[in-house]
Amino acid sequence: MFDLLITGGKVVDGTGAPAVIADVAITDGVIVAIGENLGGDATRTIDATGRLVTPGFVDCHTHYDGQVTWDDELNPSAGHGVTTVVMGNCGVGFAPVRPGREEWLIQLMEGVEDIPGTALTEGMKWEWETFPEYLDALDRRQLSIDVGTQVPHGAVRGYVMGDRGAANEPASPEEIEEMRAIVQEGIEAGALGVSTSRVLSHKAMDGEPVPGTFAAEDELYGLGQALADAGTGVFELAPAGVDGQDVVKATEEMAWMRKLSAEIGRPVTFAMLQVGADPNQWRELMAESLAACDEGAQCYPQVAARPFGLLIGFQTHHPFKKRPTYVELTELPFDDMVAELAKPDVKAKILAEEDLPSDPKIQFDGIGAFIAMAIGQLFPLGEEPDYEPLPESSVAARAEALGRDPFDLLYDLLLEEGGRAMLMLPAFNYVDGNHDAIREMLTHPQSVSGLSDGGAHCGMICDASIPTYMLTHWARDRSRGEQLDLEWVVKKQTLDTATLYGLGDRGSLEVGKRGDINIIDFENLRLGGPRLAFDLPAGGRRLLQEATGYDYTIVAGEVTRENGVDTGARPGRLVRGAR
Repeated sequence: MFDLLITGGKVVDGTGAPAVIADVAITDGVIVAIGENLGGDATRTIDATGRLVTPGFVDCHTHYDGQVTWDDELNPSAGHGVTTVVMGNCGVGFAPVRPGREEWLIQLMEGVEDIPGTALTEGMKWEWETFPEYLDALDRRQLSIDVGTQVPHGAVRGYVMGDRGAANEPASPEEIEEMRAIVQEGIEAGALGVSTSRVLSHKAMDGEPVPGTFAAEDELYGLGQALADAGTGVFELAPAGVDGQDVVKATEEMAWMRKLSAEIGRPVTFAMLQVGADPNQWRELMAESLAACDEGAQCYPQVAARPFGLLIGFQTHHPFKKRPTYVELTELPFDDMVAELAKPDVKAKILAEEDLPSDPKIQFDGIGAFIAMAIGQLFPLGEEPDYEPLPESSVAARAEALGRDPFDLLYDLLLEEGGRAMLMLPAFNYVDGNHDAIREMLTHPQSVSGLSDGGAHCGMICDASIPTYMLTHWARDRSRGEQLDLEWVVKKQTLDTATLYGLGDRGSLEVGKRGDINIIDFENLRLGGPRLAFDLPAGGRRLLQEATGYDYTIVAGEVTRENGVDTGARPGRLVRGAR
């Protein structure tokens, strides 16, 4: 008697092996048999004929650190076949925390990851001070998917050094030792690693860089030594230069990452993007990460499967948001505002106006001016999103072909879909209008598919949908270049990501592994357009992007989503440590 029997599906097992038609049986949350015509009785049987059967996806770069304390479903990721997430990335998180310093951590997370601070303030229930106590609080949660986390350097530095740590002052040897001990304590309690950020554009709401941005090597090595002492864990970072502000730094970062990994014997994984200031630098970093293997280092670039940038719209950010007439209209309900914006005289007035002064103390207040300067890089996304647009489809190129002012055309494009149309500004991973560089990044032997930022950048992106995009674009629909094999695409976001974080009990469909499974109508799998929802605590906004074609998502043998709808089952738990 099986708990669940999945019959007749095309099994893509996550190992990269060719797909086969087979049955999969699960008992007590674990796969107990795989083969043709297994037979036997089951509490529930699902006919998967004509469907893909894959492992659940393991997303290793998310930011649900606050959301997980109030939300047991964990969208957007849960709606895209993800059954395990790793959070606590980029050096930001909510533990450890001194009593009274909670709001400082909220402001740090809001500034770096664009998660509404009001939502975090209202939604979070602080039940901890130390990192092990934070894990204990997560352990009490019943979720739709599994979550693992990392110890965030920013929070640790603030805990140990107070305002000096927040201001990025140098740490003393004694303070470094205290940080090392806190990280080791967190790892031994079940954290999957430690994370830090060196990115200049990662700033708290007060404009200060993330604590640890300028940390000296002795401090970074102190964090790494905690992993060595614990004998487990991953060192994750957003390195300097990944945002294109100082591309020279990116090469310099590689040197200490290689040395650190070799010395501590633990993996180092880092964000890597193609930047316009040096569009071929990523190849050098890839080569360096491969060469590092020869000296005993383990360096894994995390890459994004599509262009990385901003979503532009009247509901998010756009070049007209500081025009006086537009500012006045924002007092209206959204649909009423759109009706006003559609009037020719209002449009003419807004287009003729100069921007109001931006306040540098207000996060993202000047983003409209930045978008205006990048109008040559703006592309309509469409209701069926096109993330590989040709240069001639940009707003500027289309305006030139039509003999129109580009801002006049952009205004009209923003009014489409009832004022809810989205355009894409690909700040990174987009040169010359094709994905060939992204394809090369993805297929590099050291790269890891990541950077979805699930749960973060709520008003700017919705890259938590990347797992679905990997299937639809790369394994099925790409027409402007080579596709990728389906079996490889599945392995890239299941076994490979699970292996990086030592999660050996999942990531592939094998006897003895967890029963985390997707049953997918591959031919009809579709990725919808991004939409803004106001469903976070305190009415906080976030971008969501839905998918159709996931017939079933199964976590530990329980069906958590059926035909794209949450079933209410909550088998997901905190993942404590490698296994």
